Amino acid sequence: MSEVLMIDDDQSLSSLLCEFLSGQGYTTRCADNGRAGLREMYERKPDLVILDVTMPQMDGWETLKRIREISDAPVIMLTARDEESNILRGFSLGADDYVTKPFSFAQLAARIKTVLARKGGSPSGEHLISGSLEVDIPSRRVTRGGDTISLTPTEFNLLIALMRRQGEALSSEELARQVWGPQYANEVGFVRRYVWHLRQKVEVDPENPQYIHNERGFGYRFEAADKLSNRG
Repeated sequence: MSEVLMIDDDQSLSSLLCEFLSGQGYTTRCADNGRAGLREMYERKPDLVILDVTMPQMDGWETLKRIREISDAPVIMLTARDEESNILRGFSLGADDYVTKPFSFAQLAARIKTVLARKGGSPSGEHLISGSLEVDIPSRRVTRGGDTISLTPTEFNLLIALMRRQGEALSSEELARQVWGPQYANEVGFVRRYVWHLRQKVEVDPENPQYIHNERGFGYRFEAADKLSNRG
């Protein structure tokens, strides 16, 4: 049974949502501020966190930053802030999904199910190599030239979706379906944002990518630069 931690200063909303999620089969915990939420993270090690942005004492941005220092548990940001800059900020700090208020409990439950499935859905025993980039899927370890690269669960799943189809042009819609689920097929903005963040971590020079290449007007292709040069 997966445990969900809700960090939100709106105690009425937290109580109702935790009650709803308990009815969906989840174990739930609530914290009404960032500091209390971090204590719960240390003590309970939840499988997923739902995190509000605007809170007293420690806001959601700082809380997310602290969470990522101690855990790779998926984090869904829950907030009334739907501006592009805020969404990008959440992704850059390691958020896995972003739900804006108002929302339906059923919608959030569907997002939780999808995010948890992404975290645990990789087959065991698989090892991917391209150039100096290596991914050991059972241990979820990514290295480039022997140096470890820290990825969020969603960044990791996007990387392996690309690497498993090396040399193929994959549409943004197909990547959205593979990484986020069928209900996200039209959310190509997620793909664009996450590709940007993934490049910041796996590429030596993100402005001149050696692995993740644009297919203009279509999507992306993963292919190590040394393979491209060998073709020429």
